[in-house]
Amino acid sequence: MLLKPGNSKIIVGYDLGNTYSQISFYSAESSEVETVSAVAGGQIYNIPTVLCKRSGTSQWFYGREALKAAEQEDGILVENLLGMALDGEPVQIEGEAYDPVALLALFFKRSLGLLAAAGPIERIGALMLTCEQMDHRLMEVLGRALGSLRLRTKHICFQSYEDSFYQYMIHQPEELRQHQVVLCWYDGSRIKIYRMQSNRRTTPVAVSMEQGEFPFLSMENMPEAEGLRKERMERMDKELLERMREVCSGGFVTSVYFIGEGFHEEWMRETLRYLCFGRRVFLGNNLYSKGACLGMMERLKPSGVGKGHVLLGNDKLKTNVGMRVSRRGEDSYCALLDAGVNWYEARAEYEIYLQETDSFELVLTPLTGGKGKITRITLEGLQDPVSRLRLQVHMPTEDRMELVVEDLGFGEIREASHQIWKEELPVYD
Repeated sequence: MLLKPGNSKIIVGYDLGNTYSQISFYSAESSEVETVSAVAGGQIYNIPTVLCKRSGTSQWFYGREALKAAEQEDGILVENLLGMALDGEPVQIEGEAYDPVALLALFFKRSLGLLAAAGPIERIGALMLTCEQMDHRLMEVLGRALGSLRLRTKHICFQSYEDSFYQYMIHQPEELRQHQVVLCWYDGSRIKIYRMQSNRRTTPVAVSMEQGEFPFLSMENMPEAEGLRKERMERMDKELLERMREVCSGGFVTSVYFIGEGFHEEWMRETLRYLCFGRRVFLGNNLYSKGACLGMMERLKPSGVGKGHVLLGNDKLKTNVGMRVSRRGEDSYCALLDAGVNWYEARAEYEIYLQETDSFELVLTPLTGGKGKITRITLEGLQDPVSRLRLQVHMPTEDRMELVVEDLGFGEIREASHQIWKEELPVYD
């Protein structure tokens, strides 16, 4: 779909964080991805991920209004919306039980209302939701919450922060990612590091990603006394500088991105002085939502840069999975799962025919180097000379795949027994 002039739809990237959320979007009228402000006319992108129920009424607030109402003791603050939705336990508020997924859906609905300047939520033509991590359970919960909004689109996808960082970076000028790129994300109590590196000797360019994190002093409760405040900031600067020296010692770093409200030039002076020598340094906080929007745009219509790169990060399948088959009497290869897709989205379904055998072979070819391997799958109890089978493949975890094979019979010759074979095996050695 990419949006042509006159198209009324918008593409949305939604960053759902435990503490704050953000929304970016692209429209046919835009020259680039924009981020909505939580305050009209401002550039305040963080939307507190909270709700507040006004005491004794059915009125609900979200975001900054929710925090304000709670501070004025005018209601009951509801935090940890995503965590409660994942737990699935009813939330007790003023003696009444609420579905936690419905509360998360309410937050989605209210916060998406910030897109009013671009148009009502009915204009959403595609939405990518990004969280720190992603898996099957999280996708199921988020899908239920978004499903209740009845958005007029089938284009709803999910990706992790790692993937959003990657999508953001490959759409930046090449000189910013010529060598390694480092992202530092400060969430108030810890700093998470992503280090991205591209191997330009491969086609497409293989992008690897390393992650790490460490606890860090909070910006909250900063001493008011000038001397104590200065001492605290100098301590933070010194600790961050030591960490950045370690991070940059692992190879040549082209650019460094700092995201999170805690990062500020006021206390990062020595760190920035060190990093800015021979590197580009950026401060901001809407990278994930923009990366989510760009990721959705790539899914709708892959760009040249998107086709030219493949991320082999923690969320990505790093091995091609296929099988040897016979087509018109000639041996050939049938791809089942392609390397580079998110493991939690990797799935395939085919009908296969077996003749005079009860087994077939899977071919696993790693993209990260090393030798491929062939794994034989035997269907115990299958005795018919010719069998028509349904083969389903998916990945329950990031390093294992599950095969489900069902006997479909063979037309009028033999009825389907619908016997099921299941096998789980490792994707990597």
